[in-house]
This record gives sequence, C-alpha cells and structure tokens, in this order.
Amino acid sequence: MLQSEKLVAFVPIRDADRARAFYCATLGLRLVSEDRFALVFEIDGTPLRATLVGEFQPQRFTVLGWQVDDAAATARRLSAAGVRFERYPGMEQDELGLWSAPGGARVAWFRDPDGNVLSITQMPEAV
Repeated sequence: MLQSEKLVAFVPIRDADRARAFYCATLGLRLVSEDRFALVFEIDGTPLRATLVGEFQPQRFTVLGWQVDDAAATARRLSAAGVRFERYPGMEQDELGLWSAPGGARVAWFRDPDGNVLSITQMPEAV
C-alpha cells in the first residue's frame, strides 16, 4: 500500500537553535523550512522533520541512520566536524568507533544535541 509513497523521517528535539546548528553546520543537511512546530531538513530527497516536543527521554537505540559508501571516511569527516562517536561495552570498535557486524556491515553511532542515537552504516559489498 505505501511501497511507492514518499517516506518522511522524524526525530524529536527540544531546542530548535541547537538542532539547526547540529543538523545544518555539523551534519551538512539543508534546512528547507522552519516553524514553531518543527525544522524540516532535506536528505537526498527525503524530508527529515525535527519536531519540537519539549521534554522527552531519548531512546537507547538508533532512531535515525545513514547508509554510507565509506564508513571510515565519513567517520573521519564527522569527527573533524566535532561529532563524538559512542563506545559500547562488549563491542569491538576500531579507533574511529566503527563496529564490524557479523554480516560485514560497518557501523558507528553518535548522538545529536538532544541525545538521540544516530548512526552511519557501510553495507558489505555484494558478492
């Protein structure tokens, strides 16, 4: 039913100024609209609606992620922009914070200013 419909991604935020600075300046997203309810960014044709929700408890799991071609290069660029990657006990992560999943994906996690867990993932090459 919704297979061919356009996806809209959502992320909760508390502070529009901090979210705008992070998503625009740090991550390089383009802000396309803003009102008293939300900031809307554009990610390769997909809208990301950063919705002002007031108080909330960030989830411990990933709420938004990007599939990237080169996780190491992306992690280096994000680190240079001030992103700090999460470290998780029991997971072997390299010096950049990348974890190699059993299926071959390479994943790193980071947080936005409101504590939402975001990620980058490099999928394994098809055989």
